[in-house]
Amino acid sequence: MTYEERPDDMQELVTEIARALVDEPNAVIVEAVKRPENTVLRLRVAPSDVGKVIGKQGRTARSMRTILGAVSMKYHHRYTLDILEEDKQGIQVQNGAA
Repeated sequence: MTYEERPDDMQELVTEIARALVDEPNAVIVEAVKRPENTVLRLRVAPSDVGKVIGKQGRTARSMRTILGAVSMKYHHRYTLDILEEDKQGIQVQNGAA
């Protein structure tokens, strides 16, 4: 199955993983920005839950990116994960793109 032949369920996968990790699962939003060469998944959670999806020394975020990397190899379509957080002024700040 190629990227074009299968349903795009990576957005749902990241959503479910994030909801399992956070205290406010209803605040989890995953936006998929599709491009011909890749798909960027932008994850937003409640400000109090950002640390939970990043993890100690970024281990949780790195693990989610590893899963997306494995899927990227299988479907020959690159997936990346951006974790967005709000600073004190409400501005979105990207946290580690890989």
